Amino acid sequence: MRGRQPPVDFGILVPVLLLLAVGLVMVLSASAPEALVTYGDPYYFFKRQLAWALIGGVGMLVVARIDYVRWRRWAAPLMALTVLALVLVLVPGVGVESHGARRWLGFSSLSFQPSEMAKMTAVVFFAHLLSRSPRGAKDLLRGLLPVVAGVALLGGLIMMEPDLGTTVTIAGTALVLLFAAGMYVSHMLATGLAAVPVLAYLIFGEGYRRQRFLAFLDPQADPLGAGYHITQGLYALGEGSLFGSGLGNSLQKYFYVPERHTDFIFTILADELGFVGALAVILLFALLAWRGFRVALRAPDGLGALLASGVTAAILVQAVVNIGVVGSVLPITGIPLPFVSFGGSSLVFSLTSVGILLNVSRYARL
Repeated sequence: MRGRQPPVDFGILVPVLLLLAVGLVMVLSASAPEALVTYGDPYYFFKRQLAWALIGGVGMLVVARIDYVRWRRWAAPLMALTVLALVLVLVPGVGVESHGARRWLGFSSLSFQPSEMAKMTAVVFFAHLLSRSPRGAKDLLRGLLPVVAGVALLGGLIMMEPDLGTTVTIAGTALVLLFAAGMYVSHMLATGLAAVPVLAYLIFGEGYRRQRFLAFLDPQADPLGAGYHITQGLYALGEGSLFGSGLGNSLQKYFYVPERHTDFIFTILADELGFVGALAVILLFALLAWRGFRVALRAPDGLGALLASGVTAAILVQAVVNIGVVGSVLPITGIPLPFVSFGGSSLVFSLTSVGILLNVSRYARL
């Protein structure tokens, strides 16, 4: 029997809002030099991020009021819409190309990334597939294989952009969902073994990704070339020490660290707020993960459990990969830090996904 809880789960909402607040402050600090030089306005990126945060916040509140059971009916249309958008991105003259990648639809500042939408779609669609059968991921034909096919479809289209980071996020989220749905250990091992050659091809099949992987192994071999991102990011992390250089005082943000207000924003955060500030952000993600998986464990049905697990996993995988990359623990791949990095599509769909988690929490036995 599903019984409603209080309308707001502060265990989820508070860490999300705190991460969002930290993100807005750090986007302003990290982007101000570039915004001033490029646009003549140090608040250029901050104002855009604030606008997207407000839109995402409205999306989160609206979705939080939608009974999560309805997502079962919307799963297939949402998947079809996402696939269509991912295909349109690849069409010359329709998809917007930037820095050698074709990832956007729209024009100028009114563009969005369908690959960010795909993260939310993957959670909804895979949760729907795995909750249809009482056997969940143990059901080879109705559970495991359709999810693997979905990952291949979404991942294949996204890799054509190309975007390895988002593909890794979707695959990691699917793996967590399969585990939560009771996947056999033998199937998990077989899937893992089958993924090894695919991952190897993705890493070594393109020259720039191969260079990034080799730079990860030895960044000092080419500190001004392939190892530049890692080297400058580590400098910023090291300069922060325990309490940081002070908010706004990072020197590395003055065109040393690449992607300083997007994928590498955590390095500027650690530089200005130090180990204490960086640890606080990590603990906020840990708190959100704990609360999200707790909601999943206490959800009233399989769909609710899988939706909560999927949303939590998608956020956690992105955070782990992003922080692992900037800390030189993982090979470089472009992926934003949820709620913190600059990026409208990422922020809006991340906040909207949290709305699903908030709705499941209203029915969970907490």
